[in-house]
Amino acid sequence: MKELPLWQEVQADLQEVEAELLRQVDAPDPVLSQAARHLVQAGGKRLRPAFAILAAKCCGAPLERVLPLAVALEMIHMATLVHDDVIDASPIRRGRPTVWARWGQELSLHTGDYLFARSLLLVATYDDPRIPSILASTSVKMVQGELYQLAGTFDLEVTLRDYLKRIYRKTALLIAASCQLGAIAAGAGEDFIRHLYHYGRNLGMAFQITDDVLDMVADPERLGKPIGSDLRQGVITLPAIYALRCSPKKQKLVCLLAKRDKTATEILEVIDLIKDCGGIDYALGLAERYLARARQQAIFLPEGQARDTLMGLTYFVRTRGI
Repeated sequence: MKELPLWQEVQADLQEVEAELLRQVDAPDPVLSQAARHLVQAGGKRLRPAFAILAAKCCGAPLERVLPLAVALEMIHMATLVHDDVIDASPIRRGRPTVWARWGQELSLHTGDYLFARSLLLVATYDDPRIPSILASTSVKMVQGELYQLAGTFDLEVTLRDYLKRIYRKTALLIAASCQLGAIAAGAGEDFIRHLYHYGRNLGMAFQITDDVLDMVADPERLGKPIGSDLRQGVITLPAIYALRCSPKKQKLVCLLAKRDKTATEILEVIDLIKDCGGIDYALGLAERYLARARQQAIFLPEGQARDTLMGLTYFVRTRGI
């Protein structure tokens, strides 16, 4: 949380989320409990619970009303991360060994399943049927996003439309749902719910685009993993999609991107080719357009510190780590 100075509005609330997360992941099996706690203690930005809490604050609701939802959202997110690490065979996340690296594939899968199941118990405490319905639909589409990414690995014909469809389901949708559900849990009217959903959707799209840029340009220590992870795994992200269309050295780029076992030197060469033709700048430009749309939605929210924080986050996302 240190890298998000705008979080003061919800800092105390997020500490309660953290405490409740640790309480919720305790399992009868000591090894499962240890693995789940390891995942929580690895930290993270806690974006999804923060957005749910901020949305509720915009609507004047206390933390108690949204706390189970905020914890459930983070547990769903963590479940996807631990499964991703198994699929990607990732040894490091956030600068620490992954559950997969420390405990192996089987326990990792069970840990992800356990976190998801625990989130369902928390969601079941709400009477409003929209909350479990939206989360169920969101979870289905998130899996579709992961499958789109898996099917598209090393596919150099991937289009901008394909990419946007993938990141909407994989990332933006849960952020949008966090904002939307925070408003629903707060008892907000339909207009506020709609504005918060579209705010989250647009900010989530920008967040994933900048995340894909960071994978190519960030300091590995701050990133918590080596740069070029997507390129190693054959995930073709927006900067590469642009470069494949516009680079004067397209053939060289195609050969390198198609290679299954790239060396560290080849990864850096790919990144240089993408930078040289403007792929990074193009991606950041598109992210900024999404952030501008998020600001347009935030304008319609009630004035106050919560809205100011949501507005401020649209500027932070564009510059984080770059």
